[in-house]
Amino acid sequence: MNLLAASATDLVRLLESGDVSSVDLTRVFLERIKSCDTAVHAFASVTQEAALAQARELDELRAGGKPVGKLAGVPVAVKDVLCTKGQLTTCGSRMLASYAPPYDATVITRLRAAGAVLLGKTNMDEFAMGSSTETSFHGPTENPWDRQRTPGGSSGGAAAAVAASMASLSVGSDTGGSIRQPAAFCGVVGLKPTYGRVSRYGLVAFASSLDQVGPLASTAEDVALLLEVIAGHDERDSTSADLPVPSYGELLSEPLQGLRIGIVESHFAEGLDGEIEESVRRAVAIYEQLGATVHPVELPHSRYAIATYYIIASCEASGNLARYDGAHYGHRTDEGRMLEELAEERRLLVESGDADGAEQLDGPLVRMYRRTRAEGFGDEVKRRIMLGTYALSAGYYDAYYLKALKVRRRIRDDFDAAFQQVDVIAGPVTPTPAFPLGERTDDPLSMYLGDLYTVSANLAGIPALSLPCGLTASGLPIALQLQAPPFEEARLLRAAHQFQGETDWHTRRPSLVEES
Repeated sequence: MNLLAASATDLVRLLESGDVSSVDLTRVFLERIKSCDTAVHAFASVTQEAALAQARELDELRAGGKPVGKLAGVPVAVKDVLCTKGQLTTCGSRMLASYAPPYDATVITRLRAAGAVLLGKTNMDEFAMGSSTETSFHGPTENPWDRQRTPGGSSGGAAAAVAASMASLSVGSDTGGSIRQPAAFCGVVGLKPTYGRVSRYGLVAFASSLDQVGPLASTAEDVALLLEVIAGHDERDSTSADLPVPSYGELLSEPLQGLRIGIVESHFAEGLDGEIEESVRRAVAIYEQLGATVHPVELPHSRYAIATYYIIASCEASGNLARYDGAHYGHRTDEGRMLEELAEERRLLVESGDADGAEQLDGPLVRMYRRTRAEGFGDEVKRRIMLGTYALSAGYYDAYYLKALKVRRRIRDDFDAAFQQVDVIAGPVTPTPAFPLGERTDDPLSMYLGDLYTVSANLAGIPALSLPCGLTASGLPIALQLQAPPFEEARLLRAAHQFQGETDWHTRRPSLVEES
């Protein structure tokens, strides 16, 4: 059996039966990373020795008849935004290039308890701010389906790792589509859970009211397996929902007969790629064959979602990233060189007769802050900090941030009203297939508009899933987005699983995999 092509669910069965050991399986995936990741660059760091040590411990526990967790021995990759004790957590930024946290994020703790073998940290846009995994301090990640194209972002490395069979499962984060858009571009399944369903403790914050951790895998069944492990209440996260975690896997086969699917016709307007529209409508027709019914619904305030999202996200980023000042941890500018330059500037001003100018120069502490942040942050992060700081400034707070919060409430109300009529809402994930690397890096507005269909779910706090549903004529993945009411992840996973029972899009692999 080709272990790299096997689902995580199948790998669990093989490990439980003793047909493969944890160590042997881990070596297969580590070898795959070694041979493949020089091309794709999905990983920011690979923890080979730690992974093999985990695998050996699991094999010993099994041999001794001791209990092991749901994922015991399954190789998992984790986005480099979740803290792992003693291992680099860089968030794709020079600011944290040498940061090794003294603690594990709750998600990491739960993965370890479930016996997951952690292969390493996946590449990402810097501080999760991007839609192409091109802003990373580690360099860009390439799409396994076409290495000249982006894998999406900011969880591009997590999606590419699964698509290229370098990990059976991966964990990403989604602030405005950062799990779903990469999943769509890479032809895998990605789920953004309800806000509060998965603990954010140990997730390095971008926009705290929008960030959510979620799973990526090749099948809905595997996503369900991983979500069961990472979901649940956490006292260390004040926004964590104190609700029981369903047995998602056991609910996958419940019939779809009577499922009401909502279609927002404004999502199929000018700007949507024709091949994507055709594939999405064909996917909805398959649901009708399975017994679902289709109904028109409206989300009238969704046209304001992009503007609302980028105001709120940038404002929260401005506050969250204020802590990176060089004083406590992370990057700090070369103070010796800085002081030499400051002394030289003062000398030149005094010699020129501008003693007042010399007195007005920033002092060493302020200059250290400024230089540290100038050196540590990339252009996109600086752009969002400046946007957020401006929107929060005196005289503009009410006009921008407060107004955005009010529109956000309207967007949530629209979803609440729509879900009185339907069970799920179906539509596209992205307006286009994966675009070429470098195409949008100098056009931020074009990059932001790519999030048109995804940001609303984060603003409303609802779960949303990206599901492969086709290929373009040039062989690029196309995906369907399903959205549901809060805490109805089981409904999304059931709909996705049964769609995959009728189609084979999730079994398609990029040539990078097929040729290896």
